[in-house]
Amino acid sequence: MVANWVAMLGHEGYGEIAKPSNYIYLAAFAVAGFASLFGHTWAHKAYAADETDGLARASLRFGTLAVVISLAATTIFALSSFLSAFNFAGQSSNIGQRFVWTYLPIILATAIVVFVLLKAFVFRVGGPVADGEEKPKMSERQKALALGYAVPILCTAFAIIVGLFVYDATRTNLDTWVWVLIIAIVGVGVIAGTRFAAQARQARVEAPRPKTALAAGAATLNFVLSIVFGVAVTFMAFAMGSAALYKLQVWPEWYEGMVENEPTVSMPSLQWWLQDLAPAKVLLLLAVIGVYVSITERHRKRKDSVDA
Repeated sequence: MVANWVAMLGHEGYGEIAKPSNYIYLAAFAVAGFASLFGHTWAHKAYAADETDGLARASLRFGTLAVVISLAATTIFALSSFLSAFNFAGQSSNIGQRFVWTYLPIILATAIVVFVLLKAFVFRVGGPVADGEEKPKMSERQKALALGYAVPILCTAFAIIVGLFVYDATRTNLDTWVWVLIIAIVGVGVIAGTRFAAQARQARVEAPRPKTALAAGAATLNFVLSIVFGVAVTFMAFAMGSAALYKLQVWPEWYEGMVENEPTVSMPSLQWWLQDLAPAKVLLLLAVIGVYVSITERHRKRKDSVDA
C-alpha cells in the first residue's frame, strides 16, 4: 500500500525512469520471504526434534507453503519489472539510471529468491547439534542440490538482463535472433539444473534412512521447468513463424476514392528467410533439444554417483 501511495505521488509510469516504489515493493517481498524462512526454520527444528509431534508437522507444512508463496510473489515481481521495462517512451537513456531503477531490482529479487530457496530446502539445519560437536560440512550432494535449484533461476535472470541490455542499447523491440539467444540461455539453465538434480538424486548416501525428498524436489522443479520451457518456446516459435508470413503481405498506399484495399503477397527473399523465418525454426529446434536432453538427463544412470 505504501508503494502504491509513493507511485501515485510521483506519477510513475508517465515517462519517468525513477521508480522508488519498486524498492518498496522489493522490501515488502523481502520481509515476507525472510519471515517465512524464519518460521520454516523453527518449524523444521521442532519437527526434527520429534517427528511424531502433529503440531510440528503441521507447522512445517504451513511454513513450507508460506515459503513457496513468498518465492512465487517475488518471482512475479521480477518478471513484471522485466516486462514493464520495455515501455521506454520518454525515459532517460542514462545507463546508470536504468541500472538503478530497472536492472538492480531484478538482480536483488533474484538474489532473494535464490537465498530463501536454498536456505529453506537445501542448507536447512537438521536436528540440534550437541555442545562441542562440529556442524557437518556441505556434502557433494548438497552442492549438486544447490546447483539444481539455483542454476535455472540464475540463468533466467541473466537472460532477462541480457534482453534488457540489448533493448536499451538498440532502443527498439528485441530482434528475433536476440529472443533466440535469451531462450537458449534459459534452456541451458534448465538442462544444467536437471543434470545437477539427477546427480543429487543418484548420490550414495551413507545414512541408514536417506531422505531423498530434497533431490526429488529439485528434479521435479526442473522437470516442470522443462515442460514449461518446451510449451512456451513452441508457441513462441509458431507465433514468430506466423508473424514472418504476415510480413510477406504488401498493402497498397491508400488514396481517396480507393475501392479495394487488398494486400498482395510478395515472394520470400533471402533476407526474409534469415531474419524472420529462421529464428522461428531455431526456436522449434531449441524446444525439441531442450525437452529431449532434460528428459534423458533426468533418467540417465551415472556410474560416478556423488558421495554424500
